[in-house]
Amino acid sequence: MMQDWNAYLENMMGRVGELTALSPELGQGLQTFRGAVEAPGHLPAKMHSLIALAVAVTTRCDGCIATHARAAAENGATKEELAETLTVAVALNAGAAVAYSARVMDAFSAFSDGK
Repeated sequence: MMQDWNAYLENMMGRVGELTALSPELGQGLQTFRGAVEAPGHLPAKMHSLIALAVAVTTRCDGCIATHARAAAENGATKEELAETLTVAVALNAGAAVAYSARVMDAFSAFSDGK
């Protein structure tokens, strides 16, 4: 295992608790977002967790990975569903890299007089 995710999550949540104690408005805002994500809707909780994991990968957020991996496991996600989710995240990152590469080409042209 790359790291002890249970310990990481516990430590991170402790630090987040310290931060939200100092900034109650932040804590309230986070709870609002969490409530919206966890509210029953058209998608089941497992799907919410898997979507959150794909986003966590694309934003490179270890805290998000820990939080949503635990939720996905608790919501009954399988390793196969996780693998499919992560395949989408990898493909999206590749696509984003290509799209941003086009932006780099454009910026370079602007700064190099088209050379």
